[in-house]
Amino acid sequence: MPAPSPLAIATQSVQRLVKEQKYYEKELASQTERVQKLEADQEQKSKAQTNGNSTTTTTTADGNAEYVIKQEKQAMEETKAVFAPLKTRIEEAVQRLEEQIATAEENAPTDEMTKANEALSLSKGVEAA
Repeated sequence: MPAPSPLAIATQSVQRLVKEQKYYEKELASQTERVQKLEADQEQKSKAQTNGNSTTTTTTADGNAEYVIKQEKQAMEETKAVFAPLKTRIEEAVQRLEEQIATAEENAPTDEMTKANEALSLSKGVEAA
C-alpha cells in the first residue's frame, strides 16, 4: 500500500481536528447540563431543609453535593480551556490543507481533491459556530 499523499494527510488532519472539536462541544454541553441539574437538586434540598424536613443524611449529602458541583465546574472549565488551542490547531491545519490543495490542484486524484474540499467546508462550518 503506497504512503498517503501530503494532500491526504492534510485532509485527514483537518477532519480529525473538526471531529475533536465537535466532541468537546458535546462534552461541554453535557457537563453544563450536569452542573445545572446538580445545582437544581441542591437548591431543592436546601429548600426542604428550611421547611423543617431536614435529616442528618441530607446534611452530609449536601456537603458532598457542593464538592461534586465544584468538581464538575472545574471539569467544565478545563473543557472550555481546550477550545482556544484547538481553534489555533484547526486554523493551522486548514492553512496547510489550502496550501496542499493549491500545490496538488492539477496532479491530485479527483477523490482526494473532493475529500480535501469537503474537509475545508467542514472546517469553515466549525469556525463559524
